[in-house]
Amino acid sequence: MDGLTSFTPLPAKTRFNPPPTLLHLHSFPTNSPQTPNKYHYNNNKKKQYKFPPIRENKPTFKESDAFPLSLPLHARNPTAIYRDLKRLAEENKLNAALSILKYLDSKGVPVNPTTFSSLIAACVRSKSLTFGRMIHTYIRINGLEKNEFLCTKLVNMYTSCGSVEDANKVFDEMPSSSVYPWNALLRGNVVHGKRQYGEVLHTFSKMRELGIELNVYSFSCLMKSFAGASAVGQGLKAHALLVKNGLLESSILQTCLIDVYFKCGKIKLARRMFEEIVGRDIVVWGTMIAGFAHNRLQREAIEYVRWMCLEGLDPNSVILTTILPVIGEVGARDLGREVHAYVLKTKSYSKQLFIQSALIDMYCKCGDLVSGRQVFYGSMERNAVSWTALMAGYASNGRLEQALRSIVWMQQEGFKPDIVTFATVLPVCAKLKALRQGKEIHSFVLKNGFLPYISVVTSLMMMYSKCGVLEYSSRLFQGTEKKNVIAWTAMIDSHVESGHPEEALNVFRSMQLSKHRPDSVAIARMLSVCGKLRVMKLGKEIHGQVLKKDLGSIPFVSSEIVKMYGVCGANDKAKLFFDAIPVKGVMTWTSLIEAYGYNYHFEEAMSVFKAMRSGGFSPNHHTFKALLCICEKAGFADEACHIFKLMTRRYDVKPSEDHYSSIIGLLNRVGRIEEAQRYSQLRSSMSS
Repeated sequence: MDGLTSFTPLPAKTRFNPPPTLLHLHSFPTNSPQTPNKYHYNNNKKKQYKFPPIRENKPTFKESDAFPLSLPLHARNPTAIYRDLKRLAEENKLNAALSILKYLDSKGVPVNPTTFSSLIAACVRSKSLTFGRMIHTYIRINGLEKNEFLCTKLVNMYTSCGSVEDANKVFDEMPSSSVYPWNALLRGNVVHGKRQYGEVLHTFSKMRELGIELNVYSFSCLMKSFAGASAVGQGLKAHALLVKNGLLESSILQTCLIDVYFKCGKIKLARRMFEEIVGRDIVVWGTMIAGFAHNRLQREAIEYVRWMCLEGLDPNSVILTTILPVIGEVGARDLGREVHAYVLKTKSYSKQLFIQSALIDMYCKCGDLVSGRQVFYGSMERNAVSWTALMAGYASNGRLEQALRSIVWMQQEGFKPDIVTFATVLPVCAKLKALRQGKEIHSFVLKNGFLPYISVVTSLMMMYSKCGVLEYSSRLFQGTEKKNVIAWTAMIDSHVESGHPEEALNVFRSMQLSKHRPDSVAIARMLSVCGKLRVMKLGKEIHGQVLKKDLGSIPFVSSEIVKMYGVCGANDKAKLFFDAIPVKGVMTWTSLIEAYGYNYHFEEAMSVFKAMRSGGFSPNHHTFKALLCICEKAGFADEACHIFKLMTRRYDVKPSEDHYSSIIGLLNRVGRIEEAQRYSQLRSSMSS
């Protein structure tokens, strides 16, 4: 496929003129002015393509080419040669460095460990396992294979490049029992262990058995693995071990402990650890703020930023990129403008692209698309991340056509879409039912090698299902070699979106027979399907899995269980499970209100709402939507007006189209025409 079909989106006010295609499948332009293409068609004759000359990939080296400004290589001081090799390593020119190593080997000139260390560091930066193995060969040639310093660097290089087996081989051949190679092995297990901490714990236990003197870095690697696996029990044991070994005064380990407790959901323990720290630096504060943000405790994250500023510490770039999304989530636009002013004042932060992208995202989440566009177009430099942030802002503010056009303008500036870009624009295609543009994006990701990524595959699956082409979703799923829980869940969602919930049940059964087990998201989806099909028997089975896996404390899972029982007409079971939930939230209260509404128990639903308010819970727009729908069904006009006033005045919830439709329809039905007209006028004034 040489090109894509033309894309003609809806007109919009913009300084750009959309190019003829949605995605270019040829090479992407650079930011520099375009130069004439020397591979062109001859317009006077038949079209002939001039191919570029064939170049060999083998590295070649000539003394005159390598050192044109100095003496020939064989007459130079080895120190000068090492300096040249280090310079090439710093510039990540590993091909040229290997050519010199080859020449030095032929001349019998040795290379020192420090130079090899620089070359290994370049392999780590470029994640080049092939070059790393070649440099390892030259280390052996120079008789340095037993050098502890280089072996430690090699272990780190192999683990960083994803080859744990090679790292273990180097480690096993080392004669020394120093802590440094052990730490390198620990780090490799942490990086590639994902949520499995068993290998890290095994290595750490072996170190203790052999009497290796553990240091701060050893414990930090251990606790990072516990944080990644949410292993709170092991984290508590590590905490006790730190106290026993007298290492708890280390700020690095204190920060690691706070991170472990936050990642495991133990907010009180994290706070207690923070309060025990005497000299709190910017890293400790940043860990606390990031921990609150990770646990969706937005108010606490903002509160700690204010506290940190009162302590005399200014936010750094890491804290800014952490707190700006939090501000966007709570819609605190005025606070966001204060942070923006601070960014402009510091000047250096205002030039950092990731902070600019965070500002764009924050303004768009707060509904201020104008300010978001001003930040974007006011920046001297842009990249794929800032373009994607603007694209997501258009999508979240209902400007779907502009979001779809942005992927065109992005390429016009010479930036190639990445995985996040596709995950952002494909849902837009789904909402617009833009099947042709979705197919164009599919062609692009296929040609550019993005299709193995699960996030792209699942986005394509959902796009096709929402566009009514379930067959394409099934083909994508079947063609995915490394299926995971996310892919299975996307297949379930695809059948639900296409109006085939029975097939979703079959997919769920197939998933249970596979090696993958449903997670909390998949279970919540299936509980919703059970409610739609009114199959309470399967719903009870899934409820049993929830109890077995201890997922009942997750709000969206517990709320789906309550709704499932309510839809199936078992209000007593819904109430029984609701009472058993230890920590209730707005979502679970709303689900119980909906459960009573499904079965026309309107008075009970209103009683639950009163109990919810008296318990100190603030209803959200979903709660008010459920209440107004109940009032509409029951004909409770007075209650509906009272609830609407509570929503807008007491809880400051902006009414949506659904809210207005419910109350206007109810008032018209009971003959209160004038009040209905007032609400209609209010809706018109709010939308204009």
